[in-house]
Amino acid sequence: MLDWLDSILGGAFYFPFLLLGVGLFFTIYLKFPQIRFFAHGWRVVTGKFDRSRDPGDTTHFQALTTALSGTVGTGNIGGVALALFLGGPAALFWMWATAFFGMTTKFVEVTLSHKYRVKTEDGTMAGGPMYYMSRGLNMKWLAVIFALATVLSSFGTGNMPQSNNIAQAMEATFGIPGIWVGGILAILLALVILGGIRRIAAVTSKIVPLMSVLYVLGAFAVIFYNIENIIPSFVAIFADAFTGTAAVGGFVGASFAYAFNMGVARGLYSNEAGQGSAAIAHASARTKEPAEEGMVSILEPFIDTIIICTLTGLVILASGVWYEKHENRFERADMRIISGIYDDQIDADRAALSRYLNNQRNDIEIFSGEITVVNGAPEPGDYTILNARSVAENVRIMIGGDTPYSGTLAVQNGRFTRDNIQVFGDSLIHSAALTTVAFTRGFFGDFGQYIVAVGLLMFAFSTAIAWSYYGDRAMMYLAGPRSVMPYRVLYVAGFFVAAIADTTLIWKIAAVAIVLMTLPNLLGIMLMRKEMKETVNTYWAENQHKLPDSKTDDKS
Repeated sequence: MLDWLDSILGGAFYFPFLLLGVGLFFTIYLKFPQIRFFAHGWRVVTGKFDRSRDPGDTTHFQALTTALSGTVGTGNIGGVALALFLGGPAALFWMWATAFFGMTTKFVEVTLSHKYRVKTEDGTMAGGPMYYMSRGLNMKWLAVIFALATVLSSFGTGNMPQSNNIAQAMEATFGIPGIWVGGILAILLALVILGGIRRIAAVTSKIVPLMSVLYVLGAFAVIFYNIENIIPSFVAIFADAFTGTAAVGGFVGASFAYAFNMGVARGLYSNEAGQGSAAIAHASARTKEPAEEGMVSILEPFIDTIIICTLTGLVILASGVWYEKHENRFERADMRIISGIYDDQIDADRAALSRYLNNQRNDIEIFSGEITVVNGAPEPGDYTILNARSVAENVRIMIGGDTPYSGTLAVQNGRFTRDNIQVFGDSLIHSAALTTVAFTRGFFGDFGQYIVAVGLLMFAFSTAIAWSYYGDRAMMYLAGPRSVMPYRVLYVAGFFVAAIADTTLIWKIAAVAIVLMTLPNLLGIMLMRKEMKETVNTYWAENQHKLPDSKTDDKS
């Protein structure tokens, strides 16, 4: 059911075009605000126009760092690697395009959300797309859909998968059991989020700059170490953007559709422009000018995607690890056995495999039958084992973790029917594992893997903090102040459980929930396009003294 919903929502062919289309429309309609207001956004976020008497809970800088803590997460580490794995260098181009137009979409959704925010019973601000939908459009049903989807997404994207990723990274890198990681971080999470937005903002304003500097330094250590590959990497990004990715090494090539869809999808997942989530954080900013906070939000996709995601992409491309095969354990979802003998170093075989892997017309058949294994090594036969979109090499089949398997294994529809075996070998890798290997190809050597592990910890934990606030503002809208504390307790409990549990189902729920946030938000901002334009024009006409060439500032 969830897979079917995702296929007609986020997985549908129209979704990337809709997302980019709305961003393109507002870019033209508002005369390229991501360029016109970019410098002014930086001036605002530095506190140049902060007024302590203005209504709100956080400074512009704190609102931005809270929103960034929600967007700068595992997507910047593993998401970019997955996009390059599936779409090749061209995927990074489409991530840039999504970010560029997303800067405008973010500007619109944040401005409107801030404009229609309300003061709650406890004196704090509550805002977000659900408020402009109900108060500005008088479409409460749409607001309820958005708020419910936000609560689901808070668990499905900001909470449980983040905890699971942290636990796996800490156990793999440092050998710390997941239950200890989950327990300690759940306590820390509770100490932060139970204090509300002011404590959340205080923590994220410290974590975000620290984690960004650490990650950027690690990235530059790889980029400068492989400086001769930077220009070729940019050439590959642009050359392949419209033609499909050429085959290199173990990478057999990606179609234009794969590159486009992965770039746009990971761009949305990374910077959340159009989703409306970050607008909830920006609505807490201390200012009377909604458009002013909207201009601050323009910086968010720029920092998240155009800077941090680009650095990750260049690390992976320049180091060359994206087309190299590495020893790893094969996950069942990544492995498939096909009929015939193929070698991805032979041009004709690469072309055939590319058509097969990109779901284009091909003659490859799925293998069904039996494979004989002797002391862990599969006997040669009329079959090829694929893993992670590449021909697997040096395959070893184990049972019980460390005992080589011997005997016959049945294969049905390209998969081993026996569950208690583990398959190891050399193949392409993806997601966070790919980024981790790439970070070892620099001046820091093997120490680079620890930068990724610590970065993943900080990125994922800060994402969990920010999404707790998004969820509690959605609960505030749906059920009032009394629902917030039970939600926070459940949120902390979910964070602990996910450290030791399988979160596959949660990911699937989140994939649907994200779209159920994005579609209502895109509809809402389109319906309010005229009001948005008037709001921006009025602000700019009344605040000429804030222009960059002004000789005076107003902080009274």
